[in-house]
Amino acid sequence: MHLEFCSDYEAFGCCDQSKDHRIAARYWDIMDYFDLKGHELCGGYIKDILCQECSPYAAHLYDAENPQTPLRNLPGLCSDYCSAFHSNCHSAISLLTNDRRLQGSHGKDTTRFCHLLNLPDKDYCFPNVLRNAHLNQNLGAVAEDYQGCLQLCLTEVANGLRNPVSMVHAGDGTHRFFVAEQVGVVWVYLPDGSRLEQPFLDLKSIVLTTPWIGDERGFLGLAFHPKFRRNRKFYIYYSCLGKKKVEKIRISEMKVSRADPNKADPKSERVILEIDEPASNHNGGQLLFGLDGYMYIFTGDGGQAGDPFGKFGNAQNKSSLLGKVLRIDVNGAGAGGKRYRVPLDNPFLSEPGAHPTIYAYGVRNMWRCAVDRGDPITRQGRGRIFCGDVGQNRFEEVDLIVKGGNYGWRAKEGFECYDKKLCHNASLDDILPIYAYGHAVGKSVTGGYVYRGCKSPNLNGLYIFGDFMSGQLMALQEDRKTKKWNKQDICLGNTKACAFPGLISIHSKFIISFAEDEAGELYFLATSYPSAYAPRGSIYKFVDPSRRAPPGKCQYKPLPVKTKSRRIQFRPLAILDLLKEQSEKAARKLPSPAQPSSEKGSSKKPASPISSKKTLRGPGTKKKARGKSLKNPSSRVTAPAQRKRAGRSLPQPLLSRWPTRGPEGREPPHHAEADVERGP
Repeated sequence: MHLEFCSDYEAFGCCDQSKDHRIAARYWDIMDYFDLKGHELCGGYIKDILCQECSPYAAHLYDAENPQTPLRNLPGLCSDYCSAFHSNCHSAISLLTNDRRLQGSHGKDTTRFCHLLNLPDKDYCFPNVLRNAHLNQNLGAVAEDYQGCLQLCLTEVANGLRNPVSMVHAGDGTHRFFVAEQVGVVWVYLPDGSRLEQPFLDLKSIVLTTPWIGDERGFLGLAFHPKFRRNRKFYIYYSCLGKKKVEKIRISEMKVSRADPNKADPKSERVILEIDEPASNHNGGQLLFGLDGYMYIFTGDGGQAGDPFGKFGNAQNKSSLLGKVLRIDVNGAGAGGKRYRVPLDNPFLSEPGAHPTIYAYGVRNMWRCAVDRGDPITRQGRGRIFCGDVGQNRFEEVDLIVKGGNYGWRAKEGFECYDKKLCHNASLDDILPIYAYGHAVGKSVTGGYVYRGCKSPNLNGLYIFGDFMSGQLMALQEDRKTKKWNKQDICLGNTKACAFPGLISIHSKFIISFAEDEAGELYFLATSYPSAYAPRGSIYKFVDPSRRAPPGKCQYKPLPVKTKSRRIQFRPLAILDLLKEQSEKAARKLPSPAQPSSEKGSSKKPASPISSKKTLRGPGTKKKARGKSLKNPSSRVTAPAQRKRAGRSLPQPLLSRWPTRGPEGREPPHHAEADVERGP
């Protein structure tokens, strides 16, 4: 809905019209105390601070995601912005807050005041959270360790995609792969690298998403039936609006057109399952078929922060389908008109009050899961399901799915307690992650695959995954004796190792998803700008430069498929654009001839709220001018600061990973908290 006052947060944020009006009324109530000069100096600061309640990052700014800390009375401000505000408008502090500690920081005590408003995570203080469209490029960067780092290279196989969230094959011998964009369009790529001009599926008109960075809604999952060659069936998972504009996730069955094997039949959709979503984030999104032939559905916990729904949260509530791994049989109709059957060995089938489709529970927002093909010779590991589960505000985790397992959320996050009361009363049988990492490494896990391909034999058995926010690629190696999983970093950027035609050592930062082609080779999908409408996404294939399979060993002959649409040949333009962008940034960082390098950065001025707005606007929004810059270091208040004010509600922590990541983005992507979290 239209926001008249905090209009910058209209496209995606935590305010409706009613709250916007309350904030506006409070603003004018405060500004009544100022003369004309005070209006000019302080109006912009005060509006910025009040409107952070509407920010999509309000949960971070007010520290609402960490149950071990109290909610902040004012949002976390970055030090330079905080210093400028205090210097110009310290007399306004007592009008903005009744916190005695903050009110006591009067006069010129800028250091103490800004220390109280300091956020431990510098990426999410205001206005840093808005300054950079990429949410700070060095977020979660890990130093390369050349002794233990896997030196891999990439080849770029596709580009120009709008937040590519999924890439799957049909398992029909054609070696096509199908790439889904978050907006609801699926494209067909052929074994020769070309893309068909006409999309396989276009659901833009009914898929719910926005261009806002970090919106986790959209087209999220795609899976082909194990017997696709015979029945032409595939399955989709997407966000939509139901009756009375209730947000839902929808899982549907569709068929491929008989007239064109590269086109879905738009009239064939049969809705299998719909689940109401209480918030706009944590939408899950994974569909896959296990070796048992059943379909597994991975849902998020319903959104917001800390799974606040009910006494124990959705994830621990076995009557809710949110925060779960579901397992259904799509090969027949069930009781009560359901378009699926419940497998007879589902673990909670006979438990009173439990939904019979639940296979595992206690998950937060699993973003990308995969079935292990097993060792090509011994078949060891075959059928295991790996998932990345996006964390809250401390840990990201990788899990192995176990029948009937409780993965601990919201009692646990990673290996640690999140809700201490629940954690101390939790079952000792909770399934722990095979690996978890902290937010110094990354802030929104993207689950990957166990490599079982032919072309890079040294990678066999490695579980390769990444982080949406930091862009870090990682691998886990199983120690079969101890049953422990050991982490190894994956390093790209060694130009000597990747100095072969077609190989590259650079990729777009935000890792949205991983993929496996029909031959078992491994890919990942990433973008340089994580908005569902920005065509900045690319697909990369992993290559091990240290050892290749013998020539001729990995040959396969794709089954022919008739194409009616024009083929568009691939051109690796995205990587060239990325290199150009990086060189331009490097050139801008060089000191000018008139300024010695030792003085670089010495003339920085405090950031004003006017300049901080520039990166906030999404595509299609118009710029709005607001006042003059705030330079005068003094201001006057024309009435006593002590005055009663109506209470105000603190922001609802709507945005988590996306992919934020964000996409939790996710969290985006996913991805994403977005943090951007998926996320997405």
